[in-house]
Amino acid sequence: MAKERKMYYLLKTEASEWSWEDQAANGGITKWDGVKNRQAQNYLKSMSLHDLCFFYHSGNKARRIVGVVTVVREWYQDGDAGGAVDVKAVGEMRRAVDLKEMKGDPDMKDFILFRQPRLSVVPVSDNIWNKICALGGGYQGDAETATTSSPSPI
Repeated sequence: MAKERKMYYLLKTEASEWSWEDQAANGGITKWDGVKNRQAQNYLKSMSLHDLCFFYHSGNKARRIVGVVTVVREWYQDGDAGGAVDVKAVGEMRRAVDLKEMKGDPDMKDFILFRQPRLSVVPVSDNIWNKICALGGGYQGDAETATTSSPSPI
C-alpha cells in the first residue's frame, strides 16, 4: 500500500566527508549509505520516493542545514555496507539555518535532533519542516517564493 503523504527527514553528514558542494557536483544524485545505527537505518527504510530531506552539515565548525534533497530510490541492500537510499539535490537553502538558531526557537523544542543528537537520520515533523524553511527563506527549487511574499489574488 502506497504512503498517502510526503514525509520529511534530516540527513547528517560531516562537511569534510560529503558536503553540499559534493552533492551538487555529483550530478546531484548520490547513494546515502554507511548508516550503522539501527534506529537511523529504520528511518532510512521508512523513506519513500519523493520524500524530502534536509541536508545537514555536522561537525565542530558548522552545524547547520544547508540544502534539501529528495529520495529517488528507496531502501535497498548494498552488499557488505548494509543498505542505502539514493537522494538527489533539490536546492540549497536560501540562508543556512544554524543549530543554535533552531535550538533557540521555542516552537522547535520537541525536534528529535535535539533529543537524539547522535542519530545521522531523523524524521522531521511538518511543523518543524515549515519552521526551518521559513527561518532559511525556503530553498532553491521550492514551489514557493520567499516566506514574505504576498498571497496571489483569487
